[in-house]
Amino acid sequence: MLLQVKNLRCGYGTLEVVRGASLHVCTGEIVGLLGANGAGKTSLLRAIVGLLPPWEGDILVAGQPTRGQPPWRSLSNAMVLVPEGRQVFADMTVGENLLLGGYHNPDRRLTMGTVLELFPLLRERLGQLAGTLSGGEQQMLALGRALMGRPRLLLLDEPSMGLAPLLVKEVFAEIRRLKDMGVTVLLVEQNATATLQIADRAYVMETGEILLEGEPACLRHNPEVKRAYLGKGYKEVWA
Repeated sequence: MLLQVKNLRCGYGTLEVVRGASLHVCTGEIVGLLGANGAGKTSLLRAIVGLLPPWEGDILVAGQPTRGQPPWRSLSNAMVLVPEGRQVFADMTVGENLLLGGYHNPDRRLTMGTVLELFPLLRERLGQLAGTLSGGEQQMLALGRALMGRPRLLLLDEPSMGLAPLLVKEVFAEIRRLKDMGVTVLLVEQNATATLQIADRAYVMETGEILLEGEPACLRHNPEVKRAYLGKGYKEVWA
């Protein structure tokens, strides 16, 4: 088991945001973490990589406890977070962004070749400032920059946010390809339909708690998932 989170509690100030959440991710899986805005999904990811100190609970990567470690240690644990909103370095070129993602990787030049094969569009943009890329191109760059660190576990926070439907399909196709390359993925998303199409398993989070866990086929038609995830209007947008 690559990642285990046990009874995790964390928050901001006195506000508890994650309330006793437990989940696991096995090597080679794509695991979805679904939930509405404010469910605590991003906070859970931040706690896993050390950006948000847990109050209680345990985090284990490959069986080793990591709770309380500084965020930079997540790289040593071969764990990389692609944050919500992409957060590329706008005033640096595409190539510089990629190299920065692999600064601790002694084989980063070789790794870049692999990344550019996966995202050939980035090869055409190597000398272009990242801030001038489209939203979809920036998302590809954010994924490529993360892969430069050769992660065993990739944590993706809302990779489809703000993208046109055609680009959303492309991003999810690339995530599926990452699994084929041997990268394990924990995917936080509000796009339940697309996530359940590529995930091996998924969790549903509501108000800081893990509400349900299961295989996509079971969750896709579960009325409790629809209620917790999309609320009263789910029939209009759930495909």
